[in-house]
Amino acid sequence: MAGNHFSRVGAVRPSHLMFTTGVGALVDLPNISVLVRGLDDWRHDKVPDWEAITEPRVLDAVQRILGKQVKELRPAPWLDGADRDPAGPAGRVGVPVVPFPGWLRCTVCDELGPIDSGAFGFDNANARKPHEARFFHAGCRRKVRSRKKPLAVAARFLLACTDGHLDDFPYARFVHHGGSCPEATHPTLKMDDRGGNLGANVEIKCMRCEQRRNMREVFGPRGADKLPRCRGRRPHLGDFETCKVEPKVLVVGASNQWFAQTLSALAVPPTGASELDAKVDKHWDKLENIPDLSIISYLRTVVPVFREMVDWSDDEIRAAIEARRAGPKPEPQTGNPDLRSAEWEIFSARQLPEPTDDFTLRRDPAGVPARLKGCYADVVQAERLREVRAMVGFTRLDAPDPDDPDLVTRVALARGDVTWVPASEVRGEGIFLRLPEDLVANWEQRVATSAALAEHRDAYARFRSNRYSARTAGRLPGGFDPMRNWPGARFIALHTLSHLLIRTIALECGYSSASLSERIYPSRDDDPRAGILIYTAVPDAEGTLGGLVSQAEEEPLVRLTRRALATAMHCSSDPLCAERLPQEPADFLHGAACHVCLFVSETTCERGNRFLDRRFVVPIDDPDLALFPELP
Repeated sequence: MAGNHFSRVGAVRPSHLMFTTGVGALVDLPNISVLVRGLDDWRHDKVPDWEAITEPRVLDAVQRILGKQVKELRPAPWLDGADRDPAGPAGRVGVPVVPFPGWLRCTVCDELGPIDSGAFGFDNANARKPHEARFFHAGCRRKVRSRKKPLAVAARFLLACTDGHLDDFPYARFVHHGGSCPEATHPTLKMDDRGGNLGANVEIKCMRCEQRRNMREVFGPRGADKLPRCRGRRPHLGDFETCKVEPKVLVVGASNQWFAQTLSALAVPPTGASELDAKVDKHWDKLENIPDLSIISYLRTVVPVFREMVDWSDDEIRAAIEARRAGPKPEPQTGNPDLRSAEWEIFSARQLPEPTDDFTLRRDPAGVPARLKGCYADVVQAERLREVRAMVGFTRLDAPDPDDPDLVTRVALARGDVTWVPASEVRGEGIFLRLPEDLVANWEQRVATSAALAEHRDAYARFRSNRYSARTAGRLPGGFDPMRNWPGARFIALHTLSHLLIRTIALECGYSSASLSERIYPSRDDDPRAGILIYTAVPDAEGTLGGLVSQAEEEPLVRLTRRALATAMHCSSDPLCAERLPQEPADFLHGAACHVCLFVSETTCERGNRFLDRRFVVPIDDPDLALFPELP
């Protein structure tokens, strides 16, 4: 803090820093707007005894994308005690932010000016109420009833480009048509929001020379010609770089100003590995460089990772490390990191791994309930799960494709090569359901030549062409392929079934759908797969109370499955929903699906509510298209 200004201006959950408000993102606080700064400014040295998050598979994937210099997955810097003593050390530790946009508007007189113009002040004097931090207009001439100076809020407009740059809108040059005010070098401006329902109707006025201009001019197809060139500004890093991309106008709070690029994986042990082997693998980055294994007894007293191995003797630990060293080196992967294969192998293995604190599976000895033999080939209860998420970058304007990350420009998290990336971990529980391969394979053959699937394929090509072709055709090896990474019919059916189950679980067992997540395991190359994992992935107690695992018991699972499939037969938006197909020129990626029957929250669905169609699961029109022509 400086003077009576405390440094805390708000709080977010660790998961928000991964998906909603991470590095480079604008954070809308109650009274101010701030931007999260780059990793160069994050200070873990003020947090004693902090520990990196360990998950070898995620770290390997991050290194493949950003380079081998990345050594750690770090949580956000945080100290306990900020609520008890907000003026103490904990109140000075956190994720650094900077006010952005750099222009403010008085909510009383509409005066518009830069933060550093001297017309505005900052108030954050109550350490226990950081949400009350505010900018105010010190020179407002209008009378107000409150004794506080009138609130000043962030000006509404920004400039952004697909290379990830973000900048203040040049209000002064805009209102003077690219020039300067003839009456003053730093004229006073006014922003007059005139409302209306035909788009932006905001007038900028110079109070010195009386020139006026409406923001409506910079929107629409012709607006780009009236915008300046992108300055290549990276406000989260505090620098500029050369840019040749045309900027776009954004409104503060626009959902496309920031998209996270993240990787996530479940902390699963190697197939067939013991619990000790799993722990050695988990902490291998710290164990592989031990020069002399004869000093294990001493190392157990000083190296924190050995605290998790108190149940094993020195000889057992030594043998496990030596076996890991002697084992085959993992072959380097090419292309997008594959973080799902190891999970599939564990869930579908005949012999489940030994239970650990991070990963505990259970399979009913009686097998799949007889009434569901036609639906599932295997049911596994995941009593303990640990998911690790790491952020490798972000994009602006264009959302990244998780299967094709090179289609959009990834923005750097730091000015130089990063040696660590932000990460978070959540613990929960889940249900894994594997479908019979013969059931799915026979269904794939039935729908392969169907008109409905052809419409989905054509829509996928249009979707990719409309989003990416103009910007990527010239720089992708081999040119732009509109059908690259087409997920296939199997994925659509599995994804649709997953959403049906998630929505039913939310009604049956009390979990909100937003607290659930999904992982789909479709076939990969020549490996036939047909699995669904529905699990809790929230950083609080709701994710580990056992309510979800209990739904995999015989009676609840039969009831849940029957209800999910029966509910899919009808939608209150039918017949519009049931008849929907993405026919030309539409490029949406769903068929018989909508907010009433299939869509779930953004944090729940791994593909943004795309690749969904009820007709491929239940017989809402042609029974031959349904994975389950007859309901159980």
